[in-house]
Amino acid sequence: MKVLLEMIAKALVDDPDQVTVTEVEGENTTVFELRVSQPHMGKVIGKQGRTVLAIRTLLEAAGMKLRKRFILEILV
Repeated sequence: MKVLLEMIAKALVDDPDQVTVTEVEGENTTVFELRVSQPHMGKVIGKQGRTVLAIRTLLEAAGMKLRKRFILEILV
């Protein structure tokens, strides 16, 4: 999941080297911390948050299959 999230985020921004994904594993929950630079924040979030909502929907669907909960946090 981390690799998928990283690939999606790097495809959205102009400078893919600025994207990092950190995975914090819990018992039933995994938190993904997506770090992007300030100028690229808008591209990851999208208009009215649609892009980040779509990414979170993908994580939720994968989590149902794996019986885990995935949370995405976007950090600057």
